[in-house]
Amino acid sequence: MPAAVLAFFVLVDLALGPDQHVLGVMVLVPMAAATVFARRATVTYGLLALLAVALLGVYDRQYTADAVAAQSLRLFGTVLATVLAVVACTLRLRREQQVARLSAQAAADRAALHTAETLQRHLLGEPPDVPHLSTAVRYLPASRHAQVGGDWYDAFLLADGLTVLAIGDVAGHDASAAATMAQVRGMLRAIAQSTAGSPATVLSVLDQVLADLDLHTLLTVVVATVERRDDGSALLCWSNAGHAPPVLACADGRTSLLERTPERLLGVAPGAHRTDHELLLHPGDTVLLYTDGLVERRRVPLDQGFAWLVGTLETRGQEPLDRLCDGLLSELGGRVDDDVAMLAVRLRDRGQPGLR
Repeated sequence: MPAAVLAFFVLVDLALGPDQHVLGVMVLVPMAAATVFARRATVTYGLLALLAVALLGVYDRQYTADAVAAQSLRLFGTVLATVLAVVACTLRLRREQQVARLSAQAAADRAALHTAETLQRHLLGEPPDVPHLSTAVRYLPASRHAQVGGDWYDAFLLADGLTVLAIGDVAGHDASAAATMAQVRGMLRAIAQSTAGSPATVLSVLDQVLADLDLHTLLTVVVATVERRDDGSALLCWSNAGHAPPVLACADGRTSLLERTPERLLGVAPGAHRTDHELLLHPGDTVLLYTDGLVERRRVPLDQGFAWLVGTLETRGQEPLDRLCDGLLSELGGRVDDDVAMLAVRLRDRGQPGLR
């Protein structure tokens, strides 16, 4: 394009003859070069424009006593235009480099997020399939970490027919936290299968095992059991070790946080007293277990996050579980300050197929 502009103006000047000239518009040549070429090419086109102005000035009789002052200004203007074009070219190249760098960084972040989510899903396994419960799980890594972390969920059957639900958060956002998470998840399964006790007992034993194995880590956990009854209801029993309280969305539209007196997280004081809590579930009732990334926001009180969650479940609590979980994540806008793990369970009617 700059070559075409230069050739066009030269031909126009020659066609107009010595009595007319368009030398002043030659300043456009280096400007045009600055929009598409690097600095060296821009300087080259600036020099070509200067040469054209100088030579055509002879053809157009611009070096006479009456015209030499104006011709000198044209030559100076062409030089100044070349300098400005080089500056503009430099700024353009820097901006293009910055855009390219940001685009590459964004692509790398997207790839890291995808890798983190894939690794975490493989660590956590497929969504649990348990009798009399519809289930859905989700995991979303924090945008600012973009790596595996310590959030986890689980659901499995015991030999006596009880269903165990668990959600937890190991401190950290790195491979070490993910490895500890996998260890804790496996140990909790083993303890629950071998220990004839309640969720509080399971948490107490797990806390002691972590201390005995010298695993110096802090983690919050909710463990719950679901026992189906003959009348179609189910008894939910849970114990909370410093974790965000589960949410109950009843089939009749009532929604509430299952808040109880806070108890110590694991890894602080093995042997601390732990309490079981019980609640009767009816068909259609939904329990949402989650990690704190779902409700924590920068510079926003935590109570406001809980209020948002309860309010959202009041509106969407009876949607299919997959749609419910996706709706919660979509309201976060896809970017969270901390990892988010969710386990949603809904008590089915007897004979209802296990669709999520």
